[in-house]
Amino acid sequence: MVVVSGSNSGPMAQQLAEALGWEHHLLETRRFPDTEGYIRIPSESIEAMRKEPVVVVSNTFPDSGIVETLLMLDAIQGVRKGDMQNLRNIGPQALPDVGKGVILAIPYFGYSRQDKRFKPGESISAKAIAEMMACGCDGIAVLDLHAPAVLQDISVPVAFTSAMPELAQHLKDTVDPDFILSPDKGAIERASNVAQQIGCEFSYLEKTRIDAHTIVHKAKDLDVAGKSVAIVDDMIATGGTICRAAEALRSQGAVQVHAACCHGLFTGGAIARLLRYVDGVHATGSLANARDVISGGPALARGVRQLLAELGLDS
Repeated sequence: MVVVSGSNSGPMAQQLAEALGWEHHLLETRRFPDTEGYIRIPSESIEAMRKEPVVVVSNTFPDSGIVETLLMLDAIQGVRKGDMQNLRNIGPQALPDVGKGVILAIPYFGYSRQDKRFKPGESISAKAIAEMMACGCDGIAVLDLHAPAVLQDISVPVAFTSAMPELAQHLKDTVDPDFILSPDKGAIERASNVAQQIGCEFSYLEKTRIDAHTIVHKAKDLDVAGKSVAIVDDMIATGGTICRAAEALRSQGAVQVHAACCHGLFTGGAIARLLRYVDGVHATGSLANARDVISGGPALARGVRQLLAELGLDS
């Protein structure tokens, strides 16, 4: 079986291939002078993609990732269906259809924030993007999606998988925290699972709005004096929430504070900002980032295996 990737997820695809014990094939990707994308399956990879199921590893972030993912899926589906016709008459022009067997593995699902319609006329972008991807594959594996419910009724099976077990092991091996903190109620399940795996205490911060410009983060049932604390979330973007949480922890006597997440977007100088408040920042490589210290490959592999079994392709 083969794992393929384009320009935005090569390291994660390699990690996934190693976790599954499969081959990794890199597709040809480039940009035309007007910035439009180009995708091609190398001739030496075509036979491998026709013989066995294919896992396409690609992010839907930034916007160019959406187009690249769609083009990769289209190219692979064409090869698997045997549609080989080309203007230069290179090789056979048609081959037998080898049937279903294309899985899309998305390390970071862009546009996942809009998972509800808050006002009339809005697009539920998470579902819209997923349905576009579903047209070109037989199943989708998604790593640490913030709100999985939005994809539970799309037209192909979806496997929701998480790198929190790997994150917990990394923290235990490198930080050995006494306390795990969720920065808000939305991340409670992930953070509490990490705390349970490490075998340490857990709590979360409650947000209280004082006025239009002031939010106070107050810990619930929290005793961190003299302790090492890791703040765990699914995603860190600007880092503002983590910085405020770290301030609250320091004010209550925490001696060390670390930030850990699956998806390190780290926008607008976030890492420099974070390092003024925390002792370390830890992330997977779901997106290329300077704090990629946790392998996301094993977590993606769990989702892929689930889909292979569900689709009857695991024999």
